[in-house]
Amino acid sequence: MEIRCALPQDIRELLHCLKMKSKYAVLLVFVISLVIIEKENNFISRVSDKLKQSPQALAEANSTEVSPALAKNGSLASLQELDAAFSQMRSHLYNITLQLAGDPGDPGPRRHVLLMATTRTGSSFVGEFFNQQGSIFYLFEPLWHVEKTVNFLPGGASAVGSALVYRDVLKQLLLCDLYILENFISPVPEGHLTAFLFRRGSSHSLCEEPVCTPSTKKVFEKYYCKNRRCGPLNITLAAEACRRKQHVALKTVRIRQLEFLQPLVEDPRLDLRIIQLVRDPRAVLASRMVAFSGKYETWKKWASEGEAPLHEEEVQRLRGNCESIRVSAELGLRRPGWLRGRYMLVRYEDVARAPLQKAREMFRFAGLPLTRQVEEWIGKNTQAPPDGNGVYSTCKNSSEQFDKWRFGMPFKLAQVVQDACGPAMQLFGYKLASSPEALANRSFSLLEEAQPAWVT
Repeated sequence: MEIRCALPQDIRELLHCLKMKSKYAVLLVFVISLVIIEKENNFISRVSDKLKQSPQALAEANSTEVSPALAKNGSLASLQELDAAFSQMRSHLYNITLQLAGDPGDPGPRRHVLLMATTRTGSSFVGEFFNQQGSIFYLFEPLWHVEKTVNFLPGGASAVGSALVYRDVLKQLLLCDLYILENFISPVPEGHLTAFLFRRGSSHSLCEEPVCTPSTKKVFEKYYCKNRRCGPLNITLAAEACRRKQHVALKTVRIRQLEFLQPLVEDPRLDLRIIQLVRDPRAVLASRMVAFSGKYETWKKWASEGEAPLHEEEVQRLRGNCESIRVSAELGLRRPGWLRGRYMLVRYEDVARAPLQKAREMFRFAGLPLTRQVEEWIGKNTQAPPDGNGVYSTCKNSSEQFDKWRFGMPFKLAQVVQDACGPAMQLFGYKLASSPEALANRSFSLLEEAQPAWVT
């Protein structure tokens, strides 16, 4: 009789013990799961918006479905509820594991590419590599509107202020918030429509359906699409097209301080890769004197006739430009933790000599596929006839054009550049010319070999 009475009590104690152990097991698994999810959160957020939401969904599911089961008297109400809680937890963890492993049919994570350069460095030509890739939403110099609208004085606090404004606008554009441009476009867009977006025709994404709406009579578009007639740009349609594309790329010559881009690199919504494009400063000056002739009258008169003195402030401006480029490049090449794997230094001369090879390297660095369309464009536009080498043309016989400047630049002008930009030239592997003969001698290469360390 005593045995019969003892058995139910033992069973109750056994069940109670099992429930207590189960409770602590649930808590232990829950804590471990949260730790794992937290460690993987940064990776998940960079894979895609879908993956970014997965840890949040797990946390919400845990808080709304598991916690009530644990709330009553600090234990589960029954072993059946324990099994259900474990099943729910296991299901969420399994789904996240599958997402982290990747879907074979998924085109991959969303990439954001910034081509960072200065004027007359070949950035329009290199930018076309990304413009030709159909899965990339490409923008050509959208920060031009910011520069034209906001007045920045050179140097000091104003220079910092301009960098911060450029950075914040750039962040919104990379996130496909194109409405930010409405604050800077003049005249102000009406109903999110504008006929004045700078160089719209240089972006395929803005000149294809559905962004290319039927043209409107008596509406003049200042920067029209080249291959088809489109109506005024609908910024809402452009923003939607940006979100539909797999990747985003933007080229600008208005951001020079690499350190200001750290918040963008660390933003979990972005997977930013920065390509800094540089060019021999002697070639840059020679090109600017042709493209922006009116701004370099003093330089031209001094170089050709020696009549007008070369103002020291103009030399200082040249030196300042070279130093800002050098400082940014040195920061990238030091490989700080926040920039590791996200910075690449490219010389225009290397692109001009081997465009397809450098394109492959840049796309590989950015984590993007190089399509046949891009390869065909490079082949077609780097073997142009002599009359295809206009000032703003992206169609050039690149292997013959990249050092053409050296045969028309007066040596004393080259000397000024070498004196002002010596440290930057040394960093980028541009050799100094010691005489007029050396400058004009094609057999004397002004380029050192590119360094593998330039890809970080």
